[in-house]
Amino acid sequence: MPARRAADGPDARTLDVAVSAGGVTLPGELVMPARATGLVVFVHGSGSSRFSPRNRFVAGLLNDGGLATLVFDLLTPAEHRIDEQTAELRFDIDLLARRTIGTIDWLGPEPGVAGLRLGLFGASTGAAAALAAAAARPDRVAAVVSRGGRPDLAMPALPRVRAPTLLIVGGLDAPVIGMNRCAAARLAAEWRLEIVPGATHLFEEPGKLEQLAVLARDWFTRHL
Repeated sequence: MPARRAADGPDARTLDVAVSAGGVTLPGELVMPARATGLVVFVHGSGSSRFSPRNRFVAGLLNDGGLATLVFDLLTPAEHRIDEQTAELRFDIDLLARRTIGTIDWLGPEPGVAGLRLGLFGASTGAAAALAAAAARPDRVAAVVSRGGRPDLAMPALPRVRAPTLLIVGGLDAPVIGMNRCAAARLAAEWRLEIVPGATHLFEEPGKLEQLAVLARDWFTRHL
């Protein structure tokens, strides 16, 4: 797994934040490059957290490209402990979407980010939450990227998504490729399906996560 690129320095600053969303407080990390051209919120899934090395690596590459990033926990510590035992909350798309929408609303008046166009990067079940949030906040979300995602879990919301959407799936992740194709057919917005050859669900193969990160960076740079 590649290490996350350093974000702090003369051209970027890292802030620990407490996101107020849906009646709970969620810890996160906001990285603000100088003269940021957009802000990408990471929506993890499948039992992950803000410490996901994959999301943090992708966030680092986005920061290098001039994009601010918010990587945060969708579940409270108590909820995370429950989910580790039952795996039930990671599939509660309504809950995850509400938390994502709450985070978008919380970001609205925040100094330094209020004027930035917003993108959502969703992974696994978090992709469904990201798309549901994009459908609920079409005036705020300007682009969506899904990494090995389950957009099929947000089928009712997909026709209402207005943000250009990039679906990235590993070439060896056959079941998820099919799920993404079915979901894409429901999207009314601009969309593209990118299949990374030789990659499995978690993009663990050498060089595959870098390919995914470049695809995501280029999509967000174009639309944000």
